[in-house]
Amino acid sequence: MTKLIAVVGATGNQGGGLVRAILADTSGEYAVRALTRNPSSAKGQELAAAGAEVVAADLDDEASVRAAFDGVYGAFVVTNYWVERSPEEEAARTRAEMELAQAEIAARAARDAGVKHVVWSTLEDTRTFFAGRDDVPSLDDGRYKVPHFDAKGEADEIFTKYGVPTTFLRTTFYFDAFIDGLPPARNADGKLTITIPMADRPLSGVAAEDIGRTAFAILKHPDLIGETISIAGDHLTGDQYAAALSEALGEQVLYHAPSWEEFREYPFPMAVEMSNMFQFYAEDHKRFTGDRDVAKVRELNPELESFADWLDKHREELKASQN
Repeated sequence: MTKLIAVVGATGNQGGGLVRAILADTSGEYAVRALTRNPSSAKGQELAAAGAEVVAADLDDEASVRAAFDGVYGAFVVTNYWVERSPEEEAARTRAEMELAQAEIAARAARDAGVKHVVWSTLEDTRTFFAGRDDVPSLDDGRYKVPHFDAKGEADEIFTKYGVPTTFLRTTFYFDAFIDGLPPARNADGKLTITIPMADRPLSGVAAEDIGRTAFAILKHPDLIGETISIAGDHLTGDQYAAALSEALGEQVLYHAPSWEEFREYPFPMAVEMSNMFQFYAEDHKRFTGDRDVAKVRELNPELESFADWLDKHREELKASQN
């Protein structure tokens, strides 16, 4: 019997990668139900044309999630902290509160639908590491240090509380951020520069597509239920990322590493949260990179891309992003 996999966020980076991985599988053992708030969107229609069953579902609408999980073998659940929100939505609840509520809806729906295997896309709760630290600003009225990490880590317990058979998939920094998010930018001297407050510490990175591919591999392994799988495709310092980008772009890319205090003063939304995140990456790098054994991840996902592999595939996009 074909095993149907429900994929939350099917038109996003992580969910989209999983949908594509399932559709590319030739065994005939799996089929995919792609969940999206807007099936008629261009991305939704593209997935339908590729062979996915595309259904409307919203993590803020429990009835829609229950219906979407009905009859599925497995499910992939991811929440989008960075989703565009109206001023009214921002005033009603924080983004962390949104993620916690959405995780609870997904966990209840999975339990009630009898889903046999859930992969929950999560991150570390940094409060364990930063406990008692006054030098790292607290956010969300003191509740969190890095809300988009901490709320996901906190939500792990929700899936356990509801008895959902879950594998906890811990992700990391996307290589794709160098195209959209933290692209090389020209400094005052006209030199392309990446700005990451990591000093000389390694930053674990992964291709967004590999999150979906690895999730699919996990769903094929019920023996991984209850386990935490932490993934990365490479562990590189800022200088190493800059050197690789220089080669890919055919132009020198410099690495600028401001202090965390300096980065918190940068004039963009969530600068404090992002600085806290990079401080966590840097200060806890031995544990963080150690948990993300690239060789073990590649055993699960043989297509796992290193940063060099990813650059080979995205060189033209990188160049276009500089124009």
